[in-house]
Formats: sequence, structure tokens, C-alpha cells
Amino acid sequence: MSTANPALLPRLTILHLEDSELDHTLVCRALTKDKLPFQIVRVDSLADFSRQLTEQPFDIILADYRLPGFTALDAWGLLQTSSVRLPFILLSGAIGESAAVAAIQMGISDYLPKDDLHKLARVIGSTLEVFKAKAAEARAVSELAASERRLAHFAQHLQTAIENERASIAREIHDDIGGSLAAVRLDLAWMARHGQTDDMREHVATANDMLQHAIGASQRIMMNLRPAILDQGLYPAIQWLAESFQRRSGVKTSLVCNQPGMQSNKSIQLTAYRTAQEALTNISKYAQCSQVKLDLSNAEGVLTLEISDNGAGISDAALNNPDAFGIRGLKERAKVAGGWLDISTRPGHGTTVILTIPLDGDTSTPTEADFL
Repeated sequence: MSTANPALLPRLTILHLEDSELDHTLVCRALTKDKLPFQIVRVDSLADFSRQLTEQPFDIILADYRLPGFTALDAWGLLQTSSVRLPFILLSGAIGESAAVAAIQMGISDYLPKDDLHKLARVIGSTLEVFKAKAAEARAVSELAASERRLAHFAQHLQTAIENERASIAREIHDDIGGSLAAVRLDLAWMARHGQTDDMREHVATANDMLQHAIGASQRIMMNLRPAILDQGLYPAIQWLAESFQRRSGVKTSLVCNQPGMQSNKSIQLTAYRTAQEALTNISKYAQCSQVKLDLSNAEGVLTLEISDNGAGISDAALNNPDAFGIRGLKERAKVAGGWLDISTRPGHGTTVILTIPLDGDTSTPTEADFL
């Protein structure tokens, strides 16, 4: 513990809980001898102690252990119930090592026998340094917690904005592009019926094939932007993802669900859907696997989605990559939904992604803003 130079300390205001006028005088002499600038107020009852705490600010408390009808521990307890936080030094006769240790374990700053008053100024200096350091640490922890809350709120707002924008784009594709493609299909059908030459009919057939491809692409884009299939429930939506993944990749994909008709609010459903979507996308890009298993459950009031593969796994460097926004985004999305995301992987032995969200019995119908 560092020892501050008492002469360099600012003027201290001390609250002294002491029933002996003589001992109070000895304390004042010890501090004066060490040239510690101070002003001191002595009290000898809990009522006066409580009143002084509210009437003026103090820098530190010195307290005898035993006083008529109560002890310093009673004063410490009173201090804890107030809004005041001050360093608290026991200044007493021989109270025994066990009592001194117990007092410090309760949070009292330090203990000094009255026979060692020549050390009092140094003990006060050290106690104030420790107290200030702990207060600064507590402020830093509080500020960090507040910053994390602001970040979580921002992440929630950002995800809401992204999903709303996706829904808006999907509607535009459906209404504008979908309508235009439908009109083109009608025109091509007319041209096919009235075509005069084989060459024209061949061109119409080619255009019709391209049109079908464009319609299929627009439908896939709309599904990725705003999964309307979620209106049928989470299980059908995850099943559609699994089947689509198997068709595109050729990787054997299976889905197990304990209750296909499970219900949950749309924000939780969308979180699970996006988690499965991102996990399957990563598997198709990096896993080099031959099998994927999905397990969806709502047992014991907790939604659990597990996606595992038997592929190459993820290295520690890739998993902890600060630019791995896909994984980080999934974790933030899970946190916003009130859950968490775990990733288990071993190079050469596959990867498992587990999403867990307590349901809390919430099956309410949300608005579009609930799509987080």
C-alpha cells in the first residue's frame, strides 16, 4: 500500500465518532504533529453521527470501536443505509485480531490501534488513495455498463431499421418488378400465339425462359429480404431454409423439431430464422462438409436452435477475427432478443451453433417494428 505525504494532502474534514474527549484530543495532536491540514467534528451518539452526515460533507470517518450502547459496526451499518459513501477507519484500543478482520471484511477501510497514533496521518493518506481508486473503478464500471446498454439499444434500433428496409424493398420488388414481369409474361404469351415464323417463336421461347429465371430470382430475393413464410410458423420457415440449402449445395440436410406447431412472437421467430440463414450461408462457403443437422426445440419454455455440420471447423483466429461481423451480428441479434449464441468448433471436426432464447410465455402479435 502506498503512503501519501500528509503535508501534501488537501485540507480534510473529519468526522470523529469518539466518546472520550481525551482520546479526541490525542487524535488532533497526532494529526497536527504530522502537519496534516484538517478540521474535525466529534460526535458520541448514533443520532449525532447520522445528523452530521446530512448536515455537511466529510472526507473521512474515524471511529472508536466501543461506545456507550453501540459499536462502530452500528455506525457503519447506518452509513451503508444512507446515500453517503466515505472511507471509514476503526481507531480503537485492542479489539482483537478476529474483530478487526471481520470489520474489514464488512467493508471498513482500515483499523489502527490507539497506541499507534503516530501512524494515523499515513494511514489516512493511504486510505484516501485506495478509496479514490475504488471510486474511480466503480465509475468506470458504471460508465462501461451504460455504454453497453447504449450499444445494445443502438444495435436493436439498427436491426429494426434493417428489417424494415428489407421489408420495404421486398414490397417494391413484389409490386413494381413483379408486376412488370407479369406484364412481360402476358406479352410473351401473346407473341407465342401469334408468331408467324419459327425464328420468332424460338426467340419468344428463349425470352420466356429468361423471364422465368428472373421471376424465380426475384422470389428468392424477396424471401431473403422479408421471409413471408414465417407467417406459417417458425418450423415451416426453418424447414424451407434447410430444403433450399440442400437443393443448392447438395449437402445432406436434416431437421428435427420437438413441436412443429410451436408458437412464439415474431421477433424471436425472425431471430431464429436469421440465425439459421446466416449459419447455413457460412456452411456453404467455408465448412466443406457432407452433412448438416438442425434441431429446433421449445422445451421447458426455452427456444433452442442448434445447427451443426461435420466439416472443417473454424480456427481460433477466424472465430476471434474482429472483422467477423456475421458471427458478431448473430450474437448481438440474440442478445437483443433476450437470448445468447454459443459456437462450438474444432478444426477438422465440424462446428455447432446454438441459439438459446427464453420464451417467457410471450406469444403476442407484434407490429412490423418488432422485426428485430
